[in-house]
Amino acid sequence: MTDKTPQGWTFIDAGGDFRLPDPHRTSYLYFPLANETGLRSAITPTGNGDIKTGQHSFLTPPVSVEDLHNTRSARNFWVQIDGFDPWSATGNSAAQLVADSRETGYEAVTLEAGFLWQRVTRENRPRGLKATVINFVPSSQDSVELMSVTLTNTGSTPLHLTATAAIPIFGRSADNLRDHRHVTSLLHRTTCHRYGVLVQPTLSFDERGHQPNHVTYAVLGADQDGDAPVGFFPAVEDFIGEGGTLDWPEAMVRDLPAAAAAGDRVAGYEALGGLCFAPTTLAPGDSLSYVLILGILAAGESVEALLADYGSRARFDLWLERTRAHWRGHLSSVTFHTDDARFDAWMRWVALQPTLRRLFGNSFLPYHDYGRGGRGWRDLWQDILALLLTSDDDVSELLLSYFAGVRFDGSNATIIGSRPGEFKADRNNIPRVWMDHGAWPFLTVKLYIDQTGDLAFLLREQSYFKDHLSHRCQQVDADWHAEQGSALLAEPGEPYWGSVLEHMLVQHLTAFFNVGSAGNTILLEGADWNDGLDMAHHRGESVAFTALYAGNLHELADLVLALSRLDVTQVELASEVLPLLDTLAAPTDYASPQAKRALLASYFESVRHTVSGKKQPVALADLARDLAAKAAWLRDHLHSQEWIEDSQGRGWFNGYYDDDGQRVEGVRQAGVRMTLTGQVFTLMSNIASDEQARQIVRAADRYLLDPAVGGYRLNTDFGAVMPSLGRAFGFAFGHKENGAMFSHMAVMFANALYQRDLVREGWRVLAGIYDQSQDFAKSRIYPGIPEYFSDRGRGMYPWLTGSASWYLLTLVSEVYGVKGQLGDLLLQPKLLASQFDGQGSAGIQVLFAGRALDIRYHNSGRLDYGEYTIKAVRIDDRPLPVDLHDGRALLSRGALLRLPAGQLHRIDIQLGAAPGESL
Repeated sequence: MTDKTPQGWTFIDAGGDFRLPDPHRTSYLYFPLANETGLRSAITPTGNGDIKTGQHSFLTPPVSVEDLHNTRSARNFWVQIDGFDPWSATGNSAAQLVADSRETGYEAVTLEAGFLWQRVTRENRPRGLKATVINFVPSSQDSVELMSVTLTNTGSTPLHLTATAAIPIFGRSADNLRDHRHVTSLLHRTTCHRYGVLVQPTLSFDERGHQPNHVTYAVLGADQDGDAPVGFFPAVEDFIGEGGTLDWPEAMVRDLPAAAAAGDRVAGYEALGGLCFAPTTLAPGDSLSYVLILGILAAGESVEALLADYGSRARFDLWLERTRAHWRGHLSSVTFHTDDARFDAWMRWVALQPTLRRLFGNSFLPYHDYGRGGRGWRDLWQDILALLLTSDDDVSELLLSYFAGVRFDGSNATIIGSRPGEFKADRNNIPRVWMDHGAWPFLTVKLYIDQTGDLAFLLREQSYFKDHLSHRCQQVDADWHAEQGSALLAEPGEPYWGSVLEHMLVQHLTAFFNVGSAGNTILLEGADWNDGLDMAHHRGESVAFTALYAGNLHELADLVLALSRLDVTQVELASEVLPLLDTLAAPTDYASPQAKRALLASYFESVRHTVSGKKQPVALADLARDLAAKAAWLRDHLHSQEWIEDSQGRGWFNGYYDDDGQRVEGVRQAGVRMTLTGQVFTLMSNIASDEQARQIVRAADRYLLDPAVGGYRLNTDFGAVMPSLGRAFGFAFGHKENGAMFSHMAVMFANALYQRDLVREGWRVLAGIYDQSQDFAKSRIYPGIPEYFSDRGRGMYPWLTGSASWYLLTLVSEVYGVKGQLGDLLLQPKLLASQFDGQGSAGIQVLFAGRALDIRYHNSGRLDYGEYTIKAVRIDDRPLPVDLHDGRALLSRGALLRLPAGQLHRIDIQLGAAPGESL
């Protein structure tokens, strides 16, 4: 094979467009293409990947990551030139692969990409022919991917050529890849339309049963002037021939005539979008373009309408510019200005990732070959963190709708459908509870209220989710039947509605009492954030997320008291909830796991099938006092029971107990066991003291830090499979949840360090992830953050990761210190001297209070963090009186709302020496 040392990608402009030479020399690369309508595509530099709208509607054959190099199925476009073997404009021919492996530079290939489009230019010097292939999904209401192929004669003599598109049409559910693959091809009814090949299966076969099919799968095409193909290959076997393959098909090798004409039909065969265009001659320097429309049409949608909208080069170019403008506009609300322009552009791709996860969920990209669509509960709340920072839309209705997925036992639906109010228990209806799920909605609501000041949101009402499961999925409600719907009923038979505050109380109070017998911390149940800790559901405990619940209870108490700003003195709660506020009437012995579990069991029985519908008032002060007492008890308990130290004075918190009730972490004869998760939430929730925080960093540096993989590993090598804890430890160490540099928890570690004023340590984490991600020779990924880095440093599972939301949140709210405080704007920068440019400036553009703000920090003395404080603030070059305190500036929401809307406002913050410091 030829040398595969990658040159790496470079940004073409500040907007984030990038260029990568020889992209085909890196395996496993793929790019997402999508629109809000629901079309989801994945495409490699050679046109591999797939196109679909959901689990049961794949236009092209579904692929996993290994299929990207195993399968011959791709978006292929063949060119036959007199005197030469057939050539693939997308690089998908056996002859090209062989030639390229033997001869460096046989073809010059360059990829350029942006939000969300891909262009690959491939020049074959011996033929004197260049092909430029562009793919994107238009930002329209149509489920189509558009593809253009432009052929240019780069030689000195005319080229006589014929072009043929060859795109396999799968046309059914991904389930049929292994389940009745051939039988379901017998359902195909394939028609040669004048402009392409249409496939409408008669039925669909999958776990839903045999149902009439009304979906049409289409590969349509025209040349640049809108002229139709002159013939077709509608069946795969006619195209490849006996002994042929999709990357060396008989029809192309032997230059066979088209197998079908417009109006012809084929039934019962694997289909191909084989479109034969008229022969043409390209003079030296001339170009000719072809446009392909790869679509999935619902009942009643018109092929002719698609052709009218997209079926010429002029229309293609128009939609390409519209789509580029759409996505650039979507990402323009938050931008950064640092001393590193590459980092600033890279952050645009990080900011895109939460949107991609909203569109794809955690499925439908080659690495994410699990699940069947839908979005996970945790993903829902974490992705909206980024939405709150990047969008000026009112998200309150969206947030409110999500609370309808909470059960009254504190658990929740774990799969959220595409329609509002569509909730499911889990993939394939598996009754599983992740113990951390109740904690995330509060973090998102807290950010929403701080950004907007909308305290009244806590009092808005929503229904609860109900299905056949009760007691946190440990029992079945035999009285429930599907006909009553998915809403919890009150005893009169009507859906019960409770406040958002009540929903969050139910989530946290049930968690508080749902303890294990070993460490008296919260049961691990099916898993916590680490999905791989899934085999300790009897006695396993998550100390790590007990810490997060403790921190939430403390902040929830403060938020309850803040309701007094609305002249509220009390809130109404379901009568069934009041026993969980035990300090108000009959205090429970929190040191007794049995007493806690008995109280919870009684509560579960009271809400097993219905609730009474009766509510009782609770004073804000009483409610806050109860929550604060629970938070304090957890904090004291974790301090006294879960702190570990080694012989060198390094310390950390134990994060877990296994299913044998044994502490997982500590110093053992076989080696040290430590997890990063156990440190993140004890830091973030202020469980760790300042000295313990410093000890945690020293321990993490000693036992978890590995610069070769970009930062801190998720855990040390436990050296065992550990079936009493979870499947993660069956994975090879250094991969996925077993000791990989897992971006999500690493970024949250950075966030926690910033919150504890360990700024240099926090930036080291963020910078390490960036350095590893953007170093293409190591990571082999496009711009952005992967889910994790393998033990070889390769970025794995790119695009869909919650780490992007947390990276963006940490950069905005902690590094640049731009955050809300009950609706006001708080500025508290934690920038290091190295993050200011040569003029001592660092900037961020954000949306806040409906105003676009260009915030610039000026540090002419290049002072480091800890040496400067805010001296003055100007808005649109006018001095602004602000509340300056402890190096922070507080801008009232009222003052911001008085700024004219619809324009960018400049806020200049002058930094100077803090008291006791000098220039």
